[in-house]
Amino acid sequence: MDSSSHMASLPEDVTEEPSQQQTHSDSAFASVPRRPPTKSSSEKYAPLDWSLYFDREDDVAIPESNDVFHVYTAGTEGPVVFCLHGGGYSGLSFAVSASKIKQKARVVAMDLRGHGKSSTENDLDLSVETMCNDVFAVIKELYGNSPPAVILVGHSMGGSIAVHVAARRSLSTLAGLVVVDVVEGTAMASLIHMQKILSGRMQHFSSIEKAIEWSVKVGSLRNIDSARVSIPPTLKYDESKKCYLYRTELEKTEQYWKGWYEGLSDKFLSCPVPKLLLLAGTDRLDRSLTIGQMQGKFQMIVVRHTGHAIQEDVPDEFATLIVNFISRNQIGPHGIVIPGLRKPAFSKP
Repeated sequence: MDSSSHMASLPEDVTEEPSQQQTHSDSAFASVPRRPPTKSSSEKYAPLDWSLYFDREDDVAIPESNDVFHVYTAGTEGPVVFCLHGGGYSGLSFAVSASKIKQKARVVAMDLRGHGKSSTENDLDLSVETMCNDVFAVIKELYGNSPPAVILVGHSMGGSIAVHVAARRSLSTLAGLVVVDVVEGTAMASLIHMQKILSGRMQHFSSIEKAIEWSVKVGSLRNIDSARVSIPPTLKYDESKKCYLYRTELEKTEQYWKGWYEGLSDKFLSCPVPKLLLLAGTDRLDRSLTIGQMQGKFQMIVVRHTGHAIQEDVPDEFATLIVNFISRNQIGPHGIVIPGLRKPAFSKP
């Protein structure tokens, strides 16, 4: 769509510098310090570099294919917190929280196919099976046949992929599963509205700063610093239209949406590892999850005052929840630590 309304610029919040002319006054307010000038929009929403949060970025080439996946890594010790982002996001969705988690564990965040800086033979194949195979392939290229203990952390669509990867029981060192703000019933019910939601977004941006500003002002992201690092890789520049568009064409992948979430609750409960479900609100659990929670099959935490992207909106709290999950379940660099046999990687306060 080339509607000019989508190109409408958001107003610049520029505050003019007050006059520098000095005045002599005996007023009691004369000594009150002058309020610092307000930052312009271009400064307030300027992109932040990934290196402020992660230690490295790498391209992982998959043998016998033309697929190359971009990954961000941080930390040097402990188990690996392997992060899978939601549809339309990127690995940098976990950037700010990774800078906290890496003090206690290693963090890997990959750009899934069709997202961020990853490049594949078919960027529109967002089927569960294909994306699960991508995750297994990246882990194998990073760690060979002897990976360290892995905690899968997935947000939204990435949460579905994390559950499906775990349910396959093919990752021998899988030690934990964290699903962020996705429940089968709610997700399935929302699919009929998804095309309308996607088409209702602003489609074109005159600059990356404008895209960051828009995402914060409409409330899709509530943390400015996280938006400044996570939004840029979700965009691409269109030379013909002279503007920025969305990197991921989610509207063309509708055929796969149902497969992301159908049967997700039962698969989640079947995963034979410690499980944590983080929700952004009092999301209604379906029958399977309600019974599973009553039976103590997983831990559930409702994170207040946040939007859908919990890891972005409250990164410090999210990081604490992940570290506490690792500590609570005594997950060391090689898996669950058996008391008396190995020293736990994390000591409880």
